[in-house]
Amino acid sequence: MPSLAFLTVSQPLLGAALAVAPEPAPAPEPVRVAAVAWSLQEAAAADTPPEAGETPPDEDSGEIVVEGKYGPPAGDPVEKFNAESYRITQAVDEAVIEPVAYAYRDGLPEPLRDGLGNVVKNLGEPSNALNFLLQGKVGKAFGALGRMAINSTLGIGGLIDVAGKPGIGIPYRRNGFANTMGYYGVGPGAYLYLPVSGATTVRDLVGSTLDQALLPLAVGKPFNQPEYAVTYFVVNGLDQRLEFDAELAEIAASDDPYAMRRDTYLAKRQREIAALKGEVVDEETPAPEPAPEPPAPDAPPLSLIEQVQITARTAPVTR
Repeated sequence: MPSLAFLTVSQPLLGAALAVAPEPAPAPEPVRVAAVAWSLQEAAAADTPPEAGETPPDEDSGEIVVEGKYGPPAGDPVEKFNAESYRITQAVDEAVIEPVAYAYRDGLPEPLRDGLGNVVKNLGEPSNALNFLLQGKVGKAFGALGRMAINSTLGIGGLIDVAGKPGIGIPYRRNGFANTMGYYGVGPGAYLYLPVSGATTVRDLVGSTLDQALLPLAVGKPFNQPEYAVTYFVVNGLDQRLEFDAELAEIAASDDPYAMRRDTYLAKRQREIAALKGEVVDEETPAPEPAPEPPAPDAPPLSLIEQVQITARTAPVTR
């Protein structure tokens, strides 16, 4: 349909041509026809619901804006910062942290390395016990306190995991304030990849800060001394690096390591919070089974003539 501006400009030219030509039958004014047609088009568009993925026409520009899937995911609003932090952290890990972790693994005897890891776990038992209690899991809270008491005494300050050995068999269960917040419905918040903490969320960052501040605030010395904080951070960080070494290698070999690290972390945390609530989250949702095809309609019965024709075609030929 021609635009209104074009029809308005063309009126003088049409008038000059009609003055020479024979007078035709009267016809509606072009501008009025265009206006009526435009009104009908607007009315039809108002009665027609927008298609999926479209937004209503903009009143000022008259353009239809189609909403596309651009920008960061909903749980990763600062993706550019996170991706750059991930890139820098991986470069530092490859140059420094990974060689130090391997030297720590290969240079120290395994019993000594396991003993340092047991001490770090034992220092986390007060936070484990407190958060199990806050979640209403009294039995597991007493289990964490029992582990701390046994390993701090019989285990020589936590160097030996006596509580986890056969005969006693109290398993180590990690817990924390982030789990308690998730247990009571606090969402993870924005995904973050920090140079020090690595993959985390706003909820998990707040929770881990409270976990590490529990002993320094509740007990004081020596847990509020810098020597304790540095030793705890180094040993815990190296143990975590070695524990997830295979997973990190698999992520680094993927097509999009940053996205895979983010998705695996968020999925893991979702499963852990669901397990605290007694829920089950499938790692992969199976695709729905295709609906069964409807049965073919029954063929109409053959007439007597058709039956005779088929019999004649299929009958053996005798010579």
